[in-house]
Amino acid sequence: MYTNARSMGNKQEDLEAMVQQQSYDVVTIMETWWDDSHKWSAALDGYKLFRRDRKGRRDGGVALNIREALDAMDIETNDNAVECLWVRIKGKANKADIVLGACYRPPSQEEDVDNLFYKQLENVAGSPALVLVGDFNLPDICWEPNTAEKRQSRKFLECVEDNFLSQLEEAVRELLSLLDVYKSMEPDGIHLRVIRELADELAKPLSIIYRQSWLTGEGPDDWKMANVMPIHKKGRKEDPGNYRPVSLTSVPGKVTYLVDEGKAVDVVYLDFSKAFDTVSHSILLEKPAAHGLDRSTLCWVKNWLDG
Repeated sequence: MYTNARSMGNKQEDLEAMVQQQSYDVVTIMETWWDDSHKWSAALDGYKLFRRDRKGRRDGGVALNIREALDAMDIETNDNAVECLWVRIKGKANKADIVLGACYRPPSQEEDVDNLFYKQLENVAGSPALVLVGDFNLPDICWEPNTAEKRQSRKFLECVEDNFLSQLEEAVRELLSLLDVYKSMEPDGIHLRVIRELADELAKPLSIIYRQSWLTGEGPDDWKMANVMPIHKKGRKEDPGNYRPVSLTSVPGKVTYLVDEGKAVDVVYLDFSKAFDTVSHSILLEKPAAHGLDRSTLCWVKNWLDG
């Protein structure tokens, strides 16, 4: 849950009632307007409170309430001028830790304080899973094409893109280093051993291509080319109807699906016989759209389906 309180004041009871109804794991609050008179007892029941109050004034401030069942710890920073909290939530089982950042940027914040925030973001950008939420008061930013009118806003966009791109780059490097070199070459004719050995060199350019593909909703045409191989499925091998076609596409194209820019993905695989021969792609796209899949993702999927 995320909210800008503009003073918690007498809103604590209302917040507690809302949280009890919904059972949130994380509650993020901007502009708490707390000062030293508000002690750690301000934590919600069943949650561990992390807070950063504005120094010298009562307004501003950020707070994170994280469910006690989650193993969370504060990441120390020495920049008191930045109203930003960084918390590491330990991953369960074999899952990676999650670094959660909560930041409030006043509308009149000076550029040197912005630079301190950018340095903090750079320090945590190498985390496998990074979530950044907050109120940055940069209303001229248009997030759909990632553009902004003012110089400070453009610098903010560049910093966020650069640091999240480095996170994507790490994911790409890991996937390339795990490629099975004994599988067949794809249509591009590049042996998988070559790609795996050059994982460090290929990670950055491929990350840039993946991000651009996601932003534009278009995939490189070469990655959509495939070698179609007949695979025997059942019955007599002499009967062509007992074979199913399997498309061998390029490795970078396959990595695109796996990376998905670090987003969490829920996938349901349904093995319908000849589904793609009989079901309209427009109908396939209507289903995820009805369930709230964002426009950028829909455009990207449609581009791959159209070939």
